[in-house]
Amino acid sequence: MNAPNPEIGANIRAAGLATNYHDLGSGRPVLLIHGSGPGVSAWANWRLVMPELAKSCRVIAPDMAGFGYSERPADAQYSMDRWVEQAVGLLDALGIEQTDLVGNSFGGALALALAIRHPKRVRRLVLMGAVGVNFTLTPGLDAAWGYTPSLDNMRALLDLFAYSRELVTDELAKLRFEASIRPGFQESFAAMFPAPRQRWVDAMTSKEADIKELPHESLIIHGREDQIIPVSNSFKLHELIQRSQLHVFGQCGHWTQIEHASRFAQLVGNFLTEPDRK
Repeated sequence: MNAPNPEIGANIRAAGLATNYHDLGSGRPVLLIHGSGPGVSAWANWRLVMPELAKSCRVIAPDMAGFGYSERPADAQYSMDRWVEQAVGLLDALGIEQTDLVGNSFGGALALALAIRHPKRVRRLVLMGAVGVNFTLTPGLDAAWGYTPSLDNMRALLDLFAYSRELVTDELAKLRFEASIRPGFQESFAAMFPAPRQRWVDAMTSKEADIKELPHESLIIHGREDQIIPVSNSFKLHELIQRSQLHVFGQCGHWTQIEHASRFAQLVGNFLTEPDRK
């Protein structure tokens, strides 16, 4: 008998889309939004930190449309508008009026867009290795979005994502490769970010004037050696968001929540549970 797939949680309709999500812990809600690497899912992205954050918060981690085990729209049209609608639809479906929001990479751009468009739905904001401001497409991001399935390609890609070779094991590469070739995964992934890819970076960018107006307490996190999203993005966000703090991890690539999982969970947990400032 096969063990249950830990990537599959509960299922609910959010803005009309069947959405796979994980829901654990109790207390103030925090919505975790994953990145956009090949074969990604909410569980793959957040599996190490969800149990820790769930000790003090209600953790909700969905697969966004086209990723993981959520519905892939029949029209194969993906956009920030659609992803924001799905995220807000999930909050509505779960009866959550306001949430803390953690966004990783692509999820950081989505978190920014959601906070700008629906500021009252967000209490505090955490942006990790975030897209969402103007930058020139990096070779690393181009390689990630241009991934074609093979074990060698996945192994090379993981070399770009992580600072430490200790994390880039053959076992991890095999798991992520197998995830990327599950039915529907590569088809939707390839439809999202076809070349030329600078246009998708630009499409995820929020206006600087809107970012400056964000009233939320914000924690910005980045790996100093990130080859996928430049650390300058987070310095820019810290400059723009008035009520922000910035934490840069040394000897860390794009996977802060994996490479420094314990520190990341403690940092985010402390930020989300500290008393509100007047």
